[in-house]
Amino acid sequence: MNQQKIPATVITGFLGAGKTTMIRNLLTNAGGKKIALIINEFGDLGVDGEVLKGCGAENCSEDDIIELTNGCICCTVADDFIPTMTKLLEREQRPDHIVIETSGLALPQPLVAAFNWPDIRTQVTVDGVITVVDSAAVAAGRFADDHEAVEAARSEDDSLDHESPIEELFEDQLTCADLIVLNKTDLIDGDGLGRVKSEVASRVARKPVMIEARNGEVPAGVLLGLGIGTEDDIANRKSHHELEHEDGAPHDHDEFDSFVVELGAISDPTGFVEKLKGIIAEHDVLRLKGFIDVSGKPMRLQLQAVGSRIDQYFDRAWAAGDARRTRLVVIGLHDMNQDAVRKAIEALVQG
Repeated sequence: MNQQKIPATVITGFLGAGKTTMIRNLLTNAGGKKIALIINEFGDLGVDGEVLKGCGAENCSEDDIIELTNGCICCTVADDFIPTMTKLLEREQRPDHIVIETSGLALPQPLVAAFNWPDIRTQVTVDGVITVVDSAAVAAGRFADDHEAVEAARSEDDSLDHESPIEELFEDQLTCADLIVLNKTDLIDGDGLGRVKSEVASRVARKPVMIEARNGEVPAGVLLGLGIGTEDDIANRKSHHELEHEDGAPHDHDEFDSFVVELGAISDPTGFVEKLKGIIAEHDVLRLKGFIDVSGKPMRLQLQAVGSRIDQYFDRAWAAGDARRTRLVVIGLHDMNQDAVRKAIEALVQG
């Protein structure tokens, strides 16, 4: 029996940073390594799992892809993650490497700490934590405050706290990183990239390696084999929550909500997507993703939106057992008017 620990790579990053695309590229260029995937979704619709199951990589079959849906992995370590890992390790043919994609709302710290559980620590080690950054979003200031204005306000009222839940989450994911991938650099110019590098560097006291990427294209040799053993250093990578609530009180993600909108076939997908941009902007939707049933088309249209930037492409043909329909996951802050967003989207196919 091989006593060598199985390396596990944790891939985290904010909503829409490009984690799934990077993993898809990784699977197709893994050099024959047998990789098991654990995918955590926020919301009920397992979009990322569907995307990865369709990648056709021989070294990662559909049986090797495990989805944990409708729950943040950092909140369900004991209930979901540990049992999942245990079953994976009990397989007769164990994987060469485990890749874990967290949801865009997950704190990586509790997940990494879980690798110190006795039954897991002896068999698996965290090869490294990779944080994927949406460079275009950061360049647009989506996660950056006006620091001078904040300091001026604080000088007048020491009780003010101008850090949003999104900013804290962004910083927590950077704080835990062994490698930071600045993705989507093709969407910004050199000056913008310089600003992104400075912004990211200013958000983390530790100085992990930072690399640039476009379309999630990073060689497998860069992502795998870091050999960090991150679980041994987790005490030095505390999240905002851990620093502020070290009394052991449980954390939650009440700041965020998600829901699924189901529709019928869409006859004009181009017009539908253009109108979606207006709804996203009006209601400050953080993320929208899913699949569209286009009338008269044998292929399924995949849609991924970060803010008002929407990517769409036909990913595969509808299978015989598929229920053809349009299903979209909408993610936003807790005060998002779900009913208004749902009605606005539904009206796009009723008008």
